[in-house]
Amino acid sequence: MRIAQRSSALLFALLLVTGTAAATGKKPKPAEPVNKPAASSAKQTESNAQPAVIRKPTVDIHGSPDFSSPTVATLKRDATVSVTGQQGLWFRVALPDGQAGFVRVNEVRLAYASKETGGTARALFTGKAGKGRVSETAGVRGLDESELKAAAYDAVQLAKLESYRVTPQAAAKAAGGKGWSSSKIAYATEFKPKQASGNSQSTQGEKRGMFGAARGLLSALGSNIGGSNLGGSVLGAADKVIPKSEQEITEEELALGPQIAGTILGAAALWKDDAAQRRVNLIGRWEASQTSRPDLPWAFGIIDTGEVNAFAAPGGYILITRGLYQLLSDDAEVAAVLGHEISHVVQRDHYEVIHKQEMLGAGKDIAMSQVGGGGSLATNMAKDYLAKHGALVMMTGLDRGAEYRSDEASAIYLARAGFNPLALYAVLQKMTALGASSAQLAQLYKTHPPLDERMDRIDRNGYKGLEQYTSRD
Repeated sequence: MRIAQRSSALLFALLLVTGTAAATGKKPKPAEPVNKPAASSAKQTESNAQPAVIRKPTVDIHGSPDFSSPTVATLKRDATVSVTGQQGLWFRVALPDGQAGFVRVNEVRLAYASKETGGTARALFTGKAGKGRVSETAGVRGLDESELKAAAYDAVQLAKLESYRVTPQAAAKAAGGKGWSSSKIAYATEFKPKQASGNSQSTQGEKRGMFGAARGLLSALGSNIGGSNLGGSVLGAADKVIPKSEQEITEEELALGPQIAGTILGAAALWKDDAAQRRVNLIGRWEASQTSRPDLPWAFGIIDTGEVNAFAAPGGYILITRGLYQLLSDDAEVAAVLGHEISHVVQRDHYEVIHKQEMLGAGKDIAMSQVGGGGSLATNMAKDYLAKHGALVMMTGLDRGAEYRSDEASAIYLARAGFNPLALYAVLQKMTALGASSAQLAQLYKTHPPLDERMDRIDRNGYKGLEQYTSRD
């Protein structure tokens, strides 16, 4: 009786399905097997592949991401392959003969993607560091010059950025838990602040006080000769050639940093991801501790914009974009990006740009008139500079030597902090694969040398003195 009931129920269900299909004009889909193979995966991998060429005289293609694994093939320079994915510092490649294997990220060179095929790179490098896939839309224009000049200083966002700061001790503890061990590696061209001596120069306040008195005296004597303000021009010229002490420069850096960072945050707020903000501060603070300027009040943050870019303000304020962060696969790649920006701070690259602009303008004269009006001279000068230029200095292209030096420094800082120096190369490769016309990279291309030129320079210079660190996982 039960068998008959079940048969009737089954027949009814079949009739119901057949009737529904007839009503809709669609045939019922056959049931899929439980262990159906992913037939589309090979096609998907092929469609997402990124063309690349071998960059070294000969390269062994390994069966797995391990130097000790069997060699699948050996290719010569300029042979073509297709990169189908990334695993750490290895690219998974497909060969023209159908074989597949792994090569180190610096053994091939990814081609610049066209604007139309840039999505291929994003599919390959979705990034474990961020949430979801990296996407490029018409709205990914990035911060331009007008926005950075017009942005209002955002004290609330700056306070939020600074709240994520970690102590050197906390960063060292986190590094120990991650297995990042520090190494002492010489870096001949790294900037090293001068130690204050007993015969230090007069303080900035004292010098400005003397010039203020002199200006007052000349004014009282009526030095406006022949329609030209002789007193002002003489004092202005003398003021500009007097060298600043190390203490004065550092004071200006520490005043400029939060002003510039706060202005950038006025144009693009912090990304609302506390875990990501804490992560970049732990990695960045640990890496900054391995530099010649560990005592700066380092602060790191991710701003909520889809472009791929980063900013380094004087005094230790570093901001990277969400678009760049989401492209990074692991802690080493995060450290590679931060290391490049840390070098700009250590070497005072943007401060020097500001200093030159200050010398060409009347900023000092205005700032001098504010002495005694409340606040330090350095703070007044910083505010005066921001009132004139906003955070526009972040869009001022540094000379190529400074950018190349920061790439070199990043490799050294990576090795010092327990990472593999090749991580920067991996980042440059993925940025290249986004394409020469990528909206995400538009602003970065304006201020940096072409990505392939940066990698060419790394290839030429190699990793002298760092070879033992390039085998790290």
